[in-house]
Amino acid sequence: MSVKAFELVPAVERDLLMGDKARINIECIECCGKHLYMGTNDCFIHHFLLDEVTSSKGKLTYSAQKLLHKYLGLKKPVAELRAASALERLIVLCDGIVFLVDMVTLETVPSAAGGGAKIRGVTAFCVNENPVKGDPFCVEMGVISSKKRTVQIYMVYEDRVQLVKEVTTPEQPCAVSVDGHFLCLALATQYMILNYNTGASQDLFPYNSEDRRPIVKRIGREEFLLAAPGGLGMFANAEGVSQRAPVNWSESVIGAAVSFPYVVALDESFITIHSMLDQQLKQTLSFRDGHILQDFEGKVILASTKAVYVLVPLPLERQIQDLLASHRVEEALILTEGAQQNIPKDKFQILHKRILQQAGFIQFGQLQFLEAKEHFRKGQLDVRELISLYPLLLPASSSFTRCHPPLHEFADLNHLAQGDQEKVLRCKKFLISYLGEVRSTEVANGCREDVDTALLKLYAEQDHDSLLDLLASDNACLLADSVPWLEKYHKYFALGLLYHYNSQDSAALQLWIRVVDGDLQDSTRSGLYEYIVDFLCSCSNPDLVWKYADWALAKDPTVRVHIFTKRPVSKDVTELNPEDAITYLGKHSQALLLFLEHLVLERKIKKEKFHTHLAVLYLESVLSLLSEAPAEEERLTRARERLQALLRESNLYRAQFLLGKMENCEQLLLERATLHGKLEENDKALHILVHKLKDFSSAEAFCVWASSCRDSAYQQQLFHLLLEVYLDRNLPGKSQAAAAAAAAGGGELEMAAVDLLNRHGEVFDAVRVLRMLPEGWSLQLLRPFLGRAVRSSMHAGRTAQIAVGLAQSENLQLLHDRLKDRKKPIFVSEKKGCHLCHNTFSEPDVVCLPGGAPVHTHCVAQRVRDSPTKRQLTNSSNHT
Repeated sequence: MSVKAFELVPAVERDLLMGDKARINIECIECCGKHLYMGTNDCFIHHFLLDEVTSSKGKLTYSAQKLLHKYLGLKKPVAELRAASALERLIVLCDGIVFLVDMVTLETVPSAAGGGAKIRGVTAFCVNENPVKGDPFCVEMGVISSKKRTVQIYMVYEDRVQLVKEVTTPEQPCAVSVDGHFLCLALATQYMILNYNTGASQDLFPYNSEDRRPIVKRIGREEFLLAAPGGLGMFANAEGVSQRAPVNWSESVIGAAVSFPYVVALDESFITIHSMLDQQLKQTLSFRDGHILQDFEGKVILASTKAVYVLVPLPLERQIQDLLASHRVEEALILTEGAQQNIPKDKFQILHKRILQQAGFIQFGQLQFLEAKEHFRKGQLDVRELISLYPLLLPASSSFTRCHPPLHEFADLNHLAQGDQEKVLRCKKFLISYLGEVRSTEVANGCREDVDTALLKLYAEQDHDSLLDLLASDNACLLADSVPWLEKYHKYFALGLLYHYNSQDSAALQLWIRVVDGDLQDSTRSGLYEYIVDFLCSCSNPDLVWKYADWALAKDPTVRVHIFTKRPVSKDVTELNPEDAITYLGKHSQALLLFLEHLVLERKIKKEKFHTHLAVLYLESVLSLLSEAPAEEERLTRARERLQALLRESNLYRAQFLLGKMENCEQLLLERATLHGKLEENDKALHILVHKLKDFSSAEAFCVWASSCRDSAYQQQLFHLLLEVYLDRNLPGKSQAAAAAAAAGGGELEMAAVDLLNRHGEVFDAVRVLRMLPEGWSLQLLRPFLGRAVRSSMHAGRTAQIAVGLAQSENLQLLHDRLKDRKKPIFVSEKKGCHLCHNTFSEPDVVCLPGGAPVHTHCVAQRVRDSPTKRQLTNSSNHT
């Protein structure tokens, strides 16, 4: 694919060179700065001065001025010219002789007294542009001799040449190039690399010099360009390795040069220009009768037999822009990255980023979104450049202006899509994806508001699921721009979230309430009523809670109370006063009941007022159900179970008050018994359970419940009380038959008593029970109780014996330890002090404290007198 990389500009016209002499042909050229030298077939050297002229339109031309020409006197064509500017000499090859010419006067330099200034029998030579020696006034040169298979290394001075090395080659060389110690040679049948310092050589590839002219061109440090078979331009380094792919040029190439990143080749009719970066042919120029192509300090010069031209490279940025204009993105990027070594670092970074951004927009226009995104990322694109393509997405307050010169050719997305709505939709989906990725990265730094607002608008327009996620997380959406857009697409729930994020909770609630009430339509959030209740639960502003609680309570009492019961306990959420809430809920009985259950049963608040209030509500509910005819048994059972559980588990309600409310209700005998139990009126409770309800299992359960948090003595007393109730013979209305059955142990109450003893025998005092039982009872009835009582008594006696034995053993051990201490001597001296008063001893009479510490007798006596318990020391006897 073509690109205009060079322009062919005339430098020296035919008339200026030869005038009316038609037979004069150019044989060789050399350029040094502005000075151009030409060798012709009539043995002349012509010296021209080339001036660059830039037109008003920026086009470069050359103006040539002929300074001098000189006949060399050998009647042969001048074969080669090379300039040694530091020596002010031209190295000339003519008629097989290399000699020196003054660059200014073109006079031949005479030989010095110490040595000659000519080399004879030369077929070709080249100058070492990477000299081994550091002498600036000396030029190193490789010479091919015509008579033997050798390459000679010379040092060229101002007025002499000096042979320093001679290297033998396998075949006669026909072309040479030198870099440092390395010779790149074209032999008769192959190319090779030869280190003339070490003698090491490396064969490259075969080549027949008789078929075509060999090309050996140094293009950089230790790197050469060679004409290979098959019309290939091969690269080789000093180790004989090719680090670049070859370029495919013409089979009949007669000259080549490198102007990075291009390889320029000349054949009989054309100039071809290939890229060294992707090896593609980039440009072809027609050029007939050309036979010389060389580069001089970055300037590529061509010559036909009659005129000289300069191949002027176009500015790199213009080439890149031309490639981008023809949508050749990859080639433009390859060219940009390949030119890095020729551009200052800072300038390259700016250029590279811009090219990547332009490439991204080109691929964006072609809907190649993955590639576009990658180029935007690498080019660090200001994301607003992309957003600005989409009408109305940037906030009205944004100060962004597009880059100049522009990065793309599109006015906006409509211009890009040309009415294709499918393309518009795909572009919007890409922007959603791209903004979602970059909004939390450095790309969005400084423009987070623009990015988030644009993303919100796209989400709303496309009905995207991520709209709520955006608003529920940390975001920078601008309220003024977002409100009309969300209203336009009926995203009222999302708008409420935005209000909430901007600390406008009242506006959010008003909007959501209108949606729930049907004034506004938005199906985004199902269960919005429950969401509002949850929102009020966590609302940190109590005024808002009281303001909107009425609306919530009017909807659903089972949900509405959550406003008060599900408020989290944290420093950010103000706790509502429970008494205020109870007062507020007074007119909503069901909600009040749920709230009191929350306070008493869930939060376990220890406050008599709440417990009593809840119990009263439970009781009223039961009484209400009892008053219905017929009563709903299932609801009544559940209501009584709630009441009974509260009466049993709570110790904070006013039991006497509740008992008064149900005193005349014979249907609530079980509840009355529980309240009597709370009032320690156990006899009344048991009387109700045994004689009125005849619920013996509940009576036993009452004893277990009433004594659950008391000691064993209280429990025993309670069970004995129940037994007495069972065995009470003085009950009014008891018939003689029943009395007789009771005496034999066969009455209903007596059987309950037997069951009680047999089930809870371990609680009772067996001796006391035996005294209480009627004499006529059969022992067989009491066998389980008596067996358990005997075992329990025996167990207690044996346990006591073990305890006594252990105590005696411990006492014996203590006596043994005491006897051991008595056998130890106690040392007392005038230097030793009392442990109580810290004075020294003056008499041998002392008292020994536990542990063997001696103290004065009067100190111990004083301590005993001062002791409030008047305890005596255990070992203050004769321990002296």
